[in-house]
Amino acid sequence: MSELKVEADPAEVGLDAERLRRIDARFARYVDEGKLAGWLVTVSKHGRLAYVSRHGQRDNEAGLPVETDTLWRLYSMTKPVTSVAAMMLYEEGAFQLTDPVSDFIPSFADVRVYSGGSDLRPVTVPATEPVRIWHLLTHTSGLTYGFHRNHPVDSMYRAAGFDLGVKPAVDLARACDIWAGFPLLFQPGSEWAYSVATDVLGRVVEVASGQRLDEFFAQRIFGPLGMTDAGFCARAEQLPRLAALYARGPGGTAVRADALDEAKEPPMMLSGGGGLVGTAADYHRFTQMLLSRPESPAGELDGVKLLSPRTVAYMGSNHLPGGADLEAIGRRLFAETPYHGIGFGLGFAVVLDLAKRQGHGSPGEFYWGGAASTAFWCDPEEDLFVIFLTQLMPSSTYNFRGQLRSLVYAAIEE
Repeated sequence: MSELKVEADPAEVGLDAERLRRIDARFARYVDEGKLAGWLVTVSKHGRLAYVSRHGQRDNEAGLPVETDTLWRLYSMTKPVTSVAAMMLYEEGAFQLTDPVSDFIPSFADVRVYSGGSDLRPVTVPATEPVRIWHLLTHTSGLTYGFHRNHPVDSMYRAAGFDLGVKPAVDLARACDIWAGFPLLFQPGSEWAYSVATDVLGRVVEVASGQRLDEFFAQRIFGPLGMTDAGFCARAEQLPRLAALYARGPGGTAVRADALDEAKEPPMMLSGGGGLVGTAADYHRFTQMLLSRPESPAGELDGVKLLSPRTVAYMGSNHLPGGADLEAIGRRLFAETPYHGIGFGLGFAVVLDLAKRQGHGSPGEFYWGGAASTAFWCDPEEDLFVIFLTQLMPSSTYNFRGQLRSLVYAAIEE
């Protein structure tokens, strides 16, 4: 089991310990008010873990507290892992980012684009260019999510059994073929919309590598990085450490949401977009790898090199057409990010303009979050990364992330 150990006093890395303790006071209130069962946060600077705090229960009903080895559903914090896997293969020459997805998933040949009509009688036109791997990494493919409930194509996804917390009994290969049969929301590369694109990218990883996605993750990422608890479900011996899943109930109180739970049995569909579980220590290892440190460059950790620093920097740059932000090019749909002043790289959001963002941070910061209100961010300018783990659906219930960001940046002294 990977361990979560504080490596430095906050003052040693330029953080004010008293101000960091404001995090405890603020977020403990959510537990005391019944809005959260429990949570855990880590703050690291200059490559050293300087602050770990936790409060509340991993399981309210059983009276089990949050521990440093609690297992959490990562949901869309899986996406950066899948994106790293894809870029590892890209570095090996397995594909170019401009390659059509149909080279690996033939059903994506000759996709069509929605132009009118209803979900039952859609009017479509041919795609003017193929869906490319780059489109999957940047969410500019035209794919969507059924849970958006915003467009006739979303309804098609739900009619096929793809909704929040629900999937039909199909494997990843079959799921991709089903999605390829639906119209795209827009011409590939013309707009941005949060979607199943990273799940499709996971299938590209499988075909390009010749391995199942869980095998690739275990052998090429989790094992080398020492992410010993990470996987696509909680194993039998891990179940006592798995946090219960909650949703917002009457009056804003957290109520148990076992019906949405997908983490206790091996899934038929390996979701590269949202299927992983792991501990804070696991995700700390992964996130630490993404930032450079005095002893090693970005893409490397403890002598294990997954990516070159150039590739990590490339992933963390804005890839939206014309350098636009999400407000300019994004569909007004749910996503794990605000839109103003935010671009998108290869697997995560990227901060472009702090004034437009209207919040703390640094240009070049990259981040993402998960449906159960989890979040992480990496700030190369401040040499800082933060992880927040809890289990409340959906992540839009409260602005935990904005509050945590304000508290952390207020504690930076240097």
